[in-house]
Amino acid sequence: MKIKGLPLTLVLAAITGLCIGPFYWLVTMATQNSTEIFSWPPKLLPGGAFWDNLTTLDNKIGLARILGNSLAISTVQTLGALLVSLLAGYAFAKFSFRGRTVIFVILLSTMVVPDQVMLVPLFEMMMKFGLMDNYASVILPGLCVPFGIFLMRQALGSLPNELLDAARMDGAGELRVLWSIVVPVMRPVLAALSVFLFLGSWNQFVWPLIALRSPAMETLPVALASLHGMQANTDYGAILMGTAVSTVPMMILFLVLQKQFISGLLAGATKG
Repeated sequence: MKIKGLPLTLVLAAITGLCIGPFYWLVTMATQNSTEIFSWPPKLLPGGAFWDNLTTLDNKIGLARILGNSLAISTVQTLGALLVSLLAGYAFAKFSFRGRTVIFVILLSTMVVPDQVMLVPLFEMMMKFGLMDNYASVILPGLCVPFGIFLMRQALGSLPNELLDAARMDGAGELRVLWSIVVPVMRPVLAALSVFLFLGSWNQFVWPLIALRSPAMETLPVALASLHGMQANTDYGAILMGTAVSTVPMMILFLVLQKQFISGLLAGATKG
């Protein structure tokens, strides 16, 4: 039995190596200077330039400030998008109103529209509202996420109406029903959705580059991209260090929500 399972184990080990390999390479290169990064044969073990690269990165972009900007924007946007997705998904799943299907189809159709198409209209809207060079210009467009609304609507569709009706008969209002019944039941789905939303917000580059004009308000992806033009000789050690640092918040979030995240992804696996 052990021999029969060996090929599968080897295949899984190879796939794991392919997944972990780039990340290990990133962390290793982040601890080396530019000369060592491009040396041949490449060095497969961490170098001794960790603090030098980190200090250089901090001196060039103000790492603490930039990280604070990205964390604030991503956290607020994720929480806001979770709330909007939950409320909208709950309305689409549990309430009957005129035009519900049409509105939902229109909402889903926006998922096929490339983000680049929306840049000019979005720019004009934010200019008219006076929100350019303001964190709100980056946060507000990300509050309504069609995929999040769709996911919550589908997940809430399996929640028995009898459970909600029983709470209403006991005198609970809709907000109380939502908070006391829906949220606890949907916690795994919310955790899974929060990871996707935070990842999307954390990695967005084009719109923050356009909307936030002040260097002090830049997000981490924008600040890292600016390092290429700061000197004739690009410090790849600092850039790779910044890239490695940018993965830390996502790793922490996933580790904290790991159990709920996996439960959310497998929520419908046992339903026939």
